[in-house]
Amino acid sequence: MNYYKVRFECSPCSEDITDLLAAFLADLGFESFEPDSTGLAAYVQASDYSEEAIREMVADFPMETSISFTSEFVVSKNWNEEWEKHYFKPIVIAGECVVHSSFHKDVPEATYDILIDPKMAFGTGHHATTSQMMRYILDIDDIEGRSVIDMGTGTGILAILCKMRGAGRVNGIEIDPGAFENAVENAALNSQAIDFICGDASALSDLPEADIFLANINRNVITADIKRYAEKIKNGGTLLLSGFYTADIPIVMEAAEPLGFSLSNASEEGDHWAAIRLIKK
Repeated sequence: MNYYKVRFECSPCSEDITDLLAAFLADLGFESFEPDSTGLAAYVQASDYSEEAIREMVADFPMETSISFTSEFVVSKNWNEEWEKHYFKPIVIAGECVVHSSFHKDVPEATYDILIDPKMAFGTGHHATTSQMMRYILDIDDIEGRSVIDMGTGTGILAILCKMRGAGRVNGIEIDPGAFENAVENAALNSQAIDFICGDASALSDLPEADIFLANINRNVITADIKRYAEKIKNGGTLLLSGFYTADIPIVMEAAEPLGFSLSNASEEGDHWAAIRLIKK
């Protein structure tokens, strides 16, 4: 899958400016962001890239700053090689779970050992959204035998951790065919029986209700699909959400509360990335 990397320069620049800019870019389909002291780099699938939409967003930006941007087309790569060279290092989550890849040596020992070869899929535990979701999963005392749905499963890392912790039926749904294939491969690498579906939230109609529902996507997708999520969560069930900023929690709760969800816990990590645990009444 090809991407555009768009570099935004902001003058003046602040954390509030880059946070708001990332939120507006997420509305345009951008999937990941790398903020720094002068702006940010943002990534969007080539099929979702619109220079006109970016120019309109920049023109209407509500904070006092001058924004310029440049775009770079990124052709699909050998992502295992890219991760090995530049990004993916073994990581230990909450002292209980180690995530590493097949090319790593001297991997730390932990109760749960997850092998991930990420390729193009999102989810190695390094991003604050993934690590927070993993901590919530590690905190669930009664997960054994429980049913789980992982919406937007990416590498399958969250589904794999649930299964390792003793969950019963685990389903993962992923819209991107390449990421779907990667999730299937990673489950096999970890000898975990997980049923993956390639599709969007409409695929939920074929699944029974779950005790635990996971969605680490982004705010707009979550608020658009949360009614479908609610229909597939048992009363008293748990909904774990991430992929958005702390400032977005009220927006997510505005969509969730009318569906019977109450906020049980919220956390923040990194550049104001949030994760929340909701209970369905």
